[in-house]
Amino acid sequence: MPTLSQRLRTFLSSPQGRRLIQQGQRQLAKPENQRKLRSLLTRLQGRRR
Repeated sequence: MPTLSQRLRTFLSSPQGRRLIQQGQRQLAKPENQRKLRSLLTRLQGRRR
């Protein structure tokens, strides 16, 4: 039985996985989404302290 990381690696190298990666990269290039992500990271880092 393949491990989770092996299954993930297989998926990401498939055409569907590559499409998903490209879609994510396009979304991350948008300034609005970058701002949302920074806000989320700030909140998560604040909870650890």
